Amino acid sequence: MTKKSWTLLDADRKPYQSAVPGSLGGHRRQRTYGRLTCRAANQAIARGGYVKHRVFFLDERTAKAAGYRPCAVCMPAEYDAWQANRSRGDFGGDSTVQDRTKRR
Repeated sequence: MTKKSWTLLDADRKPYQSAVPGSLGGHRRQRTYGRLTCRAANQAIARGGYVKHRVFFLDERTAKAAGYRPCAVCMPAEYDAWQANRSRGDFGGDSTVQDRTKRR
């Protein structure tokens, strides 16, 4: 019998094989993550978009470390906290976002 594996992203945005499925889905281009049951993501998938840019994370800590932000639709409290931190200049340790902001 073959063991099933899932491709997830790590904190460095590198894919790896996991014996455990991801608990969160994300969009590579938008750098957003959310619940697998997210209404907005599922609507985009149903329209035929989103799928080729879909990524998965083991947990929220990994998604944040990879520089992704919470979805405003399915994770509104987390999104509000992210917005509040962002307005104070705290980008959660994602140096790529900080570097882009400093260049402006």
